[in-house]
Amino acid sequence: MLDTIFPPLHKDGFRMLAIAVIITMLLILLNKILGVLGLIFTIWVYYFFRDPDRFSINDDNYLVSPADGKIILIETVRGPRELSLENLSFIKVSIFMNVFNCHVNRVPLGGRVDEIFYKPGKFINASLDKASEDNERNYIKYSDNNKKTFVLIQIAGLIARRINCEIKVGQELKQGDRIGIIRFGSRVDFYFDTKYKVLVKTGQTVLAGESLIAAV
Repeated sequence: MLDTIFPPLHKDGFRMLAIAVIITMLLILLNKILGVLGLIFTIWVYYFFRDPDRFSINDDNYLVSPADGKIILIETVRGPRELSLENLSFIKVSIFMNVFNCHVNRVPLGGRVDEIFYKPGKFINASLDKASEDNERNYIKYSDNNKKTFVLIQIAGLIARRINCEIKVGQELKQGDRIGIIRFGSRVDFYFDTKYKVLVKTGQTVLAGESLIAAV
């Protein structure tokens, strides 16, 4: 019960929370109303950086969501040219995270990290389609035990200014493992094999590591 009300904090959140607490204390000394606003902001910072435990299905026949948020796009596309996958077809599912969603990202299926590529860019609204091409983003290419290729793209949003990728090339990941966090409103694009059957629809809300995205 306590973990629901006070979920664990991601390591990136401790410094931000400390700053918010200091600012709130200063505001309280200046004005009670400003102090209350500061307290509300501090609570928001805490919940933004929350890192609750998630329990994946642990079944290689399913792909779980890489992010909390709302599905804004499902389409069949060519793979990212940045990873030399433009000659292959993938299903792409895009998930938009607003400033109230948990921003810790997780791996949809166990596998080995093959490549990580960071690309600087703009900071336009992550809910727009062109964010996938224009915004700051981090590409993660990995493969499962059957050598199927998957791609996760962490995309910075209008407010986000930092993508924190916590994995490395060659690392073995289990379904639901944490891969990093994006600070403030942002987006994750997930590319997977066209042989999968999509189990979600646009507008649906999903949870990282738990909601089922697709099945073999």
